[in-house]
Amino acid sequence: MEDCIFCKIINNEIPSYKIYEDDDVLAFLDISQVTKGHTLVIPKKHAKNLYEIASEDLIKVHQVVQELTCELTEKFNAQGVNIINNNHEAAGQTVFHYHVHIIPRYDENDQLTLKFGSDSKIDPQLVFNEFNK
Repeated sequence: MEDCIFCKIINNEIPSYKIYEDDDVLAFLDISQVTKGHTLVIPKKHAKNLYEIASEDLIKVHQVVQELTCELTEKFNAQGVNIINNNHEAAGQTVFHYHVHIIPRYDENDQLTLKFGSDSKIDPQLVFNEFNK
């Protein structure tokens, strides 16, 4: 895709801090480091999101995610890690090329905040029944 910023990074039209590259996958430091080592892992073949990526490309990306997660955690002495993938605007996707964020975590006071709440109005049994229609 000619307007995709990640495709431009793949094609070396835009500089990046590459930390991993093979024939199918590229990983580079996010320009907006949420925490030290915040990395994006992308397939070289353009796919808009999880719904569109080919299974074989998804597997390759996530193999690299696993490898780099271990390496980043060890090299930066991270105390944990978040692996995040957003799909569609409602979920926070802003670049429409499939990508996975690896965000090393150092303590509860770093720049990433995730909070899981619950909606007591949603009955899991009703959701289960609807899913299984």
